Amino acid sequence: MSFIDSMNLVGSALTAERFRMDVALQNLSNVNNTSKDENGDPYRRKQVVFQERAISFSNVLRDQEKRVQGGGVRVVDVVESQRDFLPVYDPSHPDANEDGYVMMPNVDATEERIDLMAASNSYEANLTALKLVQSLALKALEIGQ
Repeated sequence: MSFIDSMNLVGSALTAERFRMDVALQNLSNVNNTSKDENGDPYRRKQVVFQERAISFSNVLRDQEKRVQGGGVRVVDVVESQRDFLPVYDPSHPDANEDGYVMMPNVDATEERIDLMAASNSYEANLTALKLVQSLALKALEIGQ
């Protein structure tokens, strides 16, 4: 694996984790949003789906003359959670139904904070890997002096 391939691999992970943090923050910001969407539902929790950008040995052998792209991770989709909404009794709320219940988003603030912490920890780990690749490249340059 070359220096550039290592940088691309770590860079893809940094980008994916940053996107995951953005989605978790969007979920947290809508935890109390009772506004209805076009389907008449309140905000639904969103989740990021990652996929490995696989690189196989046969691809490397087949494409020896040209640069093989691959390795790392990418965001494939952002899916909405299908968990039930949370009914809260508040007949004075403008979004309450005829029984006095307001349907709250299916977002759990604790779960979002944990997801945000996990994404942040993964981001930090990838930054550490990036610093390691950088220091290895600098040591290789020192050998040539």
